[in-house]
Amino acid sequence: MTQNTKFVTFGELLLRFSKQNHQRLSQGDYFTSKYGGSEANVAVSLATLGDTVEYVTRLPETPVGHAGAQNLMQLGVGCRYIQWGGQRIGTYYMEPAAGMRSAKVIYDRADSACSEIKPGMIPWHEILKDASVLHVSGITAAISQCTADATFEALDIADEMGVKVAFDINYRKNLWKYGAEPRETLKRILSRCDMMFGDAIEFEWICERKQPPFTALDTKFEMQMNEYREWFDDLHREFPRCRKWLMGMRNMVASNRHLLTALLWTDGELLKAPIYDINGVVDPSGVGDAFMAGLLHATEAFPDNNEYQLNYALAASTLKNTIPGDFNLATDEEIQELIKQNI
Repeated sequence: MTQNTKFVTFGELLLRFSKQNHQRLSQGDYFTSKYGGSEANVAVSLATLGDTVEYVTRLPETPVGHAGAQNLMQLGVGCRYIQWGGQRIGTYYMEPAAGMRSAKVIYDRADSACSEIKPGMIPWHEILKDASVLHVSGITAAISQCTADATFEALDIADEMGVKVAFDINYRKNLWKYGAEPRETLKRILSRCDMMFGDAIEFEWICERKQPPFTALDTKFEMQMNEYREWFDDLHREFPRCRKWLMGMRNMVASNRHLLTALLWTDGELLKAPIYDINGVVDPSGVGDAFMAGLLHATEAFPDNNEYQLNYALAASTLKNTIPGDFNLATDEEIQELIKQNI
């Protein structure tokens, strides 16, 4: 790991309510609650891997808001730049998948404290003065016009200070309600990032171009690498600043059996990872965030080994499927051991 590496993530902390035992939202009397949210998930994963990370958000100064910050601090995440104010924390309701029934997510985050963040509220020069990477995602730009503006303010200051930008597409159709055109907004962010992550569906959506389908039913599935190489080369020509493109690919055979792999395009080289057959999925929430955190950590920890960076990101996300909740609590030792088993 590069000495004094610090990561900064920016986004909304959410309170997740879930039903137990695969119940539907209309069933049962009880919800369990956990904190989460894409950028917070990345921060927790990086802290678990031993990295220094500061998480930037806005929370209501209530017992629920303070409990969220305490939860993150207990997991090693820096929270000194959390802004306090507003009336409520954003929430979402999760109905878990079962058999061939897909999971369902219902957001309740209108008028949340974070949705009211405006440019000028966050001391970005102070936060980024010793940072290596700023991580943002499409979710923050989707919440409101002012959070989108705050995202672009952060990008401006990161560029001014020479801080690399990492971006997760994180397209959530149901969040874009304030009038902005989602694809145009996210392409503006994509044009200003140095590394990025998206799943295959998000890549297709933002680029408006089909790619070879990932329909693996076992680990022997043959990837159409020539077609993918052409596809990524064209992407890089459109967005030349981005030097690392990580695409996660998943085929859900059933709710508890997923096949997972990834491709990494970096500086003209296209690499493919092994295919993991995950039989016994516990909770797939946050798998994309585990991908992103794995790439961020590995890029700094193994800067001269692109293949290992890819394998590390995939192994991290694979292990997340075995952990309940949004946070990936897989350790560096566990991730590297899984890589050794699959090389």
